[in-house]
Amino acid sequence: MKTYSIRLIRGQDLKEELINFTRENNIKAGCILTCVGCVTRATLRMANASLIKDFENNYEIVSLVGTLCKDGVHLHISLSDKDGKVIGGHMKENCLVGTTAEIIIGELENVNFTREFDEQTGYDELNISKQ
Repeated sequence: MKTYSIRLIRGQDLKEELINFTRENNIKAGCILTCVGCVTRATLRMANASLIKDFENNYEIVSLVGTLCKDGVHLHISLSDKDGKVIGGHMKENCLVGTTAEIIIGELENVNFTREFDEQTGYDELNISKQ
């Protein structure tokens, strides 16, 4: 596995930067290994729903997981507020970094991820093939 380390700064859009990084580095099959940092704004799609919610506050990133490929990214995030209350969901654009976001990305060797529309789910779903 090849690894990358990146650091985002205040105001950068977490999802957009991960999409750009994936494309710029031609990552064919990537995953988020770890992420620590914070956001001041988050836009999340709630579980098994079309409901999208916006959150504005200071949140610690307690988890960021997902898959990355040239066709797109699929990311889920969990965030905690000052009282330790946790929110989470499918990360959309408009998740803005607060102080920092330190991210380690893994690129799987000999594997290729693509995303294709699945009529059963209504989403672009992950396809995995060997290189």
